Parts: sequence; structure tokens; C-alpha cells
Amino acid sequence: MRRARYQYGTVELSPRSLGSAVWVYRWREENPQGKSIRKSMVLGTIEKFKTRSQALKAADGCRLKANRESEEARGSTFGALIESYITEERLREAKDRAPGIGDVENDEGFNAEALAYSTASSYLSMLDVHIRPRWGKCSIPEVKPAKVQEWLRSLDAAPKTKGHIKALMHRLFEKAMLWELVPIERNPMDLVEVKGISKRAKKPIILEADQCLMLLSFIPEPYRTMVLVAICTGLRVSEILALRWSRIDFGRLTMMVRIGSVNGRTGPVKTECSEDELPLDPDFAAVLQNWKAKCRQTPGDWVFPSFVTDRCFHASPIQQDYIRPAAEKLGVKGVGWHTFRHTYRAWLDAVGAPIGVQQKLMRHAHGGTTAGYGGSLLMKSKRAANSKVVSMALRPDPQQENVA
Repeated sequence: MRRARYQYGTVELSPRSLGSAVWVYRWREENPQGKSIRKSMVLGTIEKFKTRSQALKAADGCRLKANRESEEARGSTFGALIESYITEERLREAKDRAPGIGDVENDEGFNAEALAYSTASSYLSMLDVHIRPRWGKCSIPEVKPAKVQEWLRSLDAAPKTKGHIKALMHRLFEKAMLWELVPIERNPMDLVEVKGISKRAKKPIILEADQCLMLLSFIPEPYRTMVLVAICTGLRVSEILALRWSRIDFGRLTMMVRIGSVNGRTGPVKTECSEDELPLDPDFAAVLQNWKAKCRQTPGDWVFPSFVTDRCFHASPIQQDYIRPAAEKLGVKGVGWHTFRHTYRAWLDAVGAPIGVQQKLMRHAHGGTTAGYGGSLLMKSKRAANSKVVSMALRPDPQQENVA
């Protein structure tokens, strides 16, 4: 039986009558009758890949697709596998999606199969910064578990980051088996151990109620109300930025959380459990109604529309320019958006909310996640609980009182 020949193909810049020129990958395949057929695949515009070397790099993923029937494809590099994965998952397209309302005006138009902007950005960062530089030129079989484990241990990164890198490499090997580039067997990344994934690199900051009040006094609107929403609901910043007035029911005192916004790109919330209806306290609802009276209307019906774009704000500038300077005035460093989510969880503990209720309010998929969240209770809560135990241990002995 004749073995299919490995096709390296060519990459050419092809002009178009309308729009920019595009890079095209071309190769040949044989049909069942043995006739050679010329095929092509568009890689992207010249704006996307400004040089031939960039286009050739992108063509690696297409080359794997074109040669899956070839035995020589089994010797493909890990870099080619990476490019094929990027192409298959459309990571660059997801990351390059322009900010705006787009397909989410009614919160119903999401592509369930498309990766979120934040996920695509994270994957590309791990691939380009860590995985490709170390393993890109190796053949796929050369990426051994022991070597990967040793490499991960040598990385100057948090254990959680190393765990994410290992998980992404696991996905790459799954794709390699799916595409029959390696034999279908146990994923070698299952053998790689990353210690300390569940441990936090830094202890989360928990704010006292007085600190929050002082902090809010240093922050101008609309950022002050944004922070207040974070403190009173425990919402993630992406969810706060994408709140819509149509999703807040002041009559029923409820708030529906359905979408989030990261760097202006709006998409579904983090998990299925994150999409939920939350209760609104009457006093907090009054605060929101007061803000609504001041807030201008926008096409997206945003609760917090940007002054410049009328779309969603970006989280990082607000944290850097307003939240952290305000916290530093109180002598607290390292405060960020997620500090308020940790604080909310700690305050739920302080008021004695059952763990099941906390899980629903935090919108975690598992109670174990909620139990490990927040890092530590407030000192007042710990002191009060400890004093109750001590009072039991040190209570007067009735027999000694009778003797006296």
C-alpha cells in the first residue's frame, strides 16, 4: 500500500480586488482515483501576519491538517501541534475580537463553542511565553513527562500558573491523539505532578467594615458605586462592569447575573453556576436607584457605561487609578477588585451564614470552593468564637463554689 507523501506546501501572499492581500497556504492531495488535486487555505490578512515568517509559523497548524493521513506527520514538532490547536480553537480570532456590544445585545447570541476573550488571551500567553519557547522545536514524542515535570518545577511562576500550563499541555496531547499524530494511549501529562496548586501565593486581604466605609469615601463616582456593588454582592468585576438595568428588578428586589466584560469584550459568565439570580437588600436597592437617576441611558442599557465609549469600562485602570490609591491612604497595600469578593465571603462567615447559602450567594459550583475562599475569617469573628470556647473551659466549678 502506497504511503501518503508528507506535504510541506507553500505560503504565498495573494492580492484581492477588495481589501487587503491575504496569506494563503497551498498543498496537494490525491483523490481516490490517484489524481493530484491542488488545495488552499487562507491564513489571514497582511495586517494580521505582517511578515512571511509570521505567516509560515501560522501555516504549521494547517500543515498538520493537510498531512494527517501521512505517516511522516507523526514526526511533527510540538510547535506545529500548537499552531494547529490555535487554528482549530480560533484563539487569535477570539483575542482579536473588537470591543463592543456586537452579538450580546440581548444576552442570547453567544456562540457556545467559541472560547471567551479572557480564556483565549490566557491560552495564547501560556503558549507563546512558556510552552512554545521550550518545546516548540521538539518532536511530539520527545515531550516526555519527566522532562516536563522538571521544567515546570524550574519555572519562576506560582503553583496555580504551573497547574494551568500543565492542563493546557494535557489538552494539546489530547488533540494530538485525536488527530492521530501519536498513538491513542494514556495522556503523558497525567504523570506530571505540580505541588502546591491549591495553596495561595499570597494571603488574601480581608477588609473590616470601617475600612470599607473609609475606602468608599476616597473613591469618586461611578467607581464608588461599582465598589459598593462588589462589597454588597460579591460579584466578580467582569460581572459588575457588564450589569444591565434590564436585569435588575427593583419590584422583586432581585438581580440577574448573565454576562461579564473583560477589556471591553462581553461574553458569558465564568461558569453555568455563575449565571444566577441574586437577592437585593432594600437599602442597597435604594442606592442603585439613586445611581440610576444620575446614570445616562446607553444603547447597551449598561449600569456603568464608559464616559468615552458608552460601552463597558475596563477593570485595570479603575483598580490602579482609584482603588489602590484609596486603600493606600488607609495603610493597606495590594487591594484589588477581588479583595471585595474575599471580603464578602468573610463577612458571610462572620454573620453565621450556612456554607450552602454562601455557596449560592458566591455562585460557586462546589461547596469546597466556597469553604476554601476568603483565606481567613475576620479577627473579630475569630475572637468572638474563641471567647465562647474559652468561657466554657474556664467556667467556675460548681463543687468548689459549694465548698466556699
